[in-house]
Amino acid sequence: MFLSASSSPPLSLLGLFLLFFILLSTPTTAKTPTKIGRGYRLISVQESPDGGLLGLLQVIHKNYIYGADIPLLQLYVKHETENRLRVHITDAEKKRWEVPYDLLPRQSVPAFKQTLGVQGDPAQKPYAGNELIFSYKTDPFSFSITRKSTGETLFDTSSLPSDPYSDLVFKDQYIEISTKLPKDASLYGLGENTQPRGIKIVPNDPYTLYTTDISAINLNADLYGSHPVYMDLRNRGGVAAAHGVLLLNSNGMDVFYRGDSLTYKVIGGVIDLYFFAGASPLAVVDQYTALIGRPAAMPYWAFGFHQCRWGYRNLSVVEDVVERYKKARIPLDVIWNDDDHMDGHKDFTLNPKNYPRPKLLHFLEKIHARGMKYIVIIDPGIGVNTSYGVYTRGLASDVFIKYHGKPFLAQVWPGAVNFPDFLNPKTVDWWGGEIRRFHELVPVDGLWIDMNEASNFCNGLCQIPVGRICPNGTGPGWICCLDCKNVTATRWDDPPYKINASGTAVPIGYKTIATSAYHYNGVLEYDAHSLYGFSQTIATYKGLRALPGGKRPFILSRSTYVGSGQYAAHWTGDNKGTWDDLKYSISTMLNFGIFGVPMVGADICGFYPAPTEELCNRWIELGAFYPFSRDHANFYSPRQELYQWKSVAVSARRALGMRYKLLSYIYTLSYEAHLMGAPIARPLFFSFPNETRTYGLSTQFLLGSGLMVSPILDKKKTKVHALFPPGTWYDIFDMSKRGGLVSKEARATPFTLVVSLPLGAAEGEARGNLFVDNDEIPKMGLGNGQSTYVEFYANVNQGAVKMWSDVRDGEFAVEKGWIVDKLIVLGLKGIGKGVAIEVDGNAMVDDSKIEMRSTEHEIMDEEIEEREDEMKHVMVEIKGLELSIGKKFVVSWKMG
Repeated sequence: MFLSASSSPPLSLLGLFLLFFILLSTPTTAKTPTKIGRGYRLISVQESPDGGLLGLLQVIHKNYIYGADIPLLQLYVKHETENRLRVHITDAEKKRWEVPYDLLPRQSVPAFKQTLGVQGDPAQKPYAGNELIFSYKTDPFSFSITRKSTGETLFDTSSLPSDPYSDLVFKDQYIEISTKLPKDASLYGLGENTQPRGIKIVPNDPYTLYTTDISAINLNADLYGSHPVYMDLRNRGGVAAAHGVLLLNSNGMDVFYRGDSLTYKVIGGVIDLYFFAGASPLAVVDQYTALIGRPAAMPYWAFGFHQCRWGYRNLSVVEDVVERYKKARIPLDVIWNDDDHMDGHKDFTLNPKNYPRPKLLHFLEKIHARGMKYIVIIDPGIGVNTSYGVYTRGLASDVFIKYHGKPFLAQVWPGAVNFPDFLNPKTVDWWGGEIRRFHELVPVDGLWIDMNEASNFCNGLCQIPVGRICPNGTGPGWICCLDCKNVTATRWDDPPYKINASGTAVPIGYKTIATSAYHYNGVLEYDAHSLYGFSQTIATYKGLRALPGGKRPFILSRSTYVGSGQYAAHWTGDNKGTWDDLKYSISTMLNFGIFGVPMVGADICGFYPAPTEELCNRWIELGAFYPFSRDHANFYSPRQELYQWKSVAVSARRALGMRYKLLSYIYTLSYEAHLMGAPIARPLFFSFPNETRTYGLSTQFLLGSGLMVSPILDKKKTKVHALFPPGTWYDIFDMSKRGGLVSKEARATPFTLVVSLPLGAAEGEARGNLFVDNDEIPKMGLGNGQSTYVEFYANVNQGAVKMWSDVRDGEFAVEKGWIVDKLIVLGLKGIGKGVAIEVDGNAMVDDSKIEMRSTEHEIMDEEIEEREDEMKHVMVEIKGLELSIGKKFVVSWKMG
């Protein structure tokens, strides 16, 4: 959906390698005084009932910068797992806001009242776990986290007088904590933002976390999501080790990274730090998602190509788009509607003129028969209209966020709206009921939840105007037409410390819900703001899961928080059709993999304004390999479906053709993500952590552990200068044909197995895996009779080549009739003959259909080319195998 409409008006070939209290009268800004107070002293510590540590911290010297210090704090430390350590600090006498445990389940902290009786020796005693050690100093209190195996300090909160940050500061609306860092540490994360200088966090760039509806074209600014987590990668003597740090806090915050230190400045909540030992990047994400929730199981079709546009005025346009994709032979799995299908922009409705239900149902019946899917948008703002059942039912159930006892009034696309309070259990039930009603009206295959930061076209406390229509339909829909007044008299709307909101330190209630509004049980929007989209995502997921048939949900959400990946996919928001935005998309995508949201992509060809033909060519060559691949355009932009230019259609057929050949591979990666959090798209350092050249690389990426995408990202370029880490790399575009125009067709075609061995090695090995299932069932895993998992192995040794499989729950694949028809082995010295095949231990008798041939590799490495006469390397193809995926098999032969 169109973001800049909620913030500002819209702005007017081939070539791809797989890659409160204010200090005196001085106004405060994001750049605060460097020293605030003298910290706390540890006055007592003892073992907690659950085996952790409980301590009391007492403020050393009170001051009133940004408010009074909280005098007594509770410290709680616990090794929750072998590789996860938690440090929790809060008010010892008064319960404070935290991320609700029912939204993000996690281990509980001892009740704060218990701390008043804590006694114990505050002497320094390290608290060691399997992988991490917690050490502390008592006066002033500081702590450090070290890696047990190497003794390296990973986090250190001690402060020297010369340091540009304070000791621990803990006030009601201002918390500050810092850590020292080595200058050569490479940091990643702390989003969501558009990072123009790549995936590495850059010293002195602003990092503000607060969910905000501003376009992704705004650089180094807080965007739609809040993910206060970072990965720290260090290399010592050529050996890399990574760890992760999460500050689980939903309040607005600035994070200052200076290159040798990092400081959090947070405007509420608690300090709830989690440390993940790693030590590989994949292990960090595994440990992180074990806490926050594993990525959602996605249906197979979701990995096909998607087409959307704001401005498909009527159903006939949508029908035409689908048919023109088919005619152009460009794969298309999912067609989307922005709000064009709605009646007056109201959620869960149909426009009776432009999208009449009988015709829409006929269209859906037709595309569903092809295996295609249909997804529509819903925004959280519910139109204030007494003839609108969704609103009246919500009002009757008392589901809306309140201000002074009445539903808070805002404006979004329908005009005046109220916002559902998804922290209220009644709201979740009501929302699920509306999803069910809508699904009975239109059997959509997924839901797109947008504007859920939450976005508001107005500011402050508003009323519906008397004597004029709002909106009147003649001007831009994003212009506020309610009667509004500012609400800045409260410490919640005007806090003492000003985070760098929207990159310009605007008030935190700007173009969103007033932060003095309140949710269920009196929870302030001030505290829960950044959880809004997350809580809506969970409610939407529950609603879809409860539909008859119980299919696996698909949700795309713009606003995300820690744990959102357990329920939804994400796209990077409103980008521009520029070469810079093409580049930026890679870094944002890779960051979301670290955040535990692996199903992510950017609007291909840009959301607005019009892309050039050349740019769209290059964008589909990249976007075909986003985990979530969708073309989406703005109402005010020219049409940019991939068939609009002949050259782009050629690029799309080639790039998407390869994507569809790789669908089973990508789907297996999604299974690994669901099991272990492993990103689908990854920075190169995930597979090559010891290669420091990869640490800042933001123009290439990996799909899984070994398939590299190296796109052309610059205008008028036909070559790409790619980094090839050590190993043998093959151009995958020279191989196998498998696919279709819909993922359903692609999945039904025979499999080709590609074995990549070291070029010309006398000895070598390879392994891979495959997961297949009934992708409509909610749970993704084995043991349900509707899935199969296969591990493949291959080696070459003493002139013999052998490839075999190990199968779990093979009956499902056998029943489906899925087979391997072709085997391709790369890097061999010769072809050989006499292929021997066994299936479930029995030799294959009829081998008459089997064909074996070789093709000499074209060498692109200059050093190898010099020895070309002494080294001949071939790709061996074996066709006609017809081996069931669900049965164990062995294929072997001697090289000639």
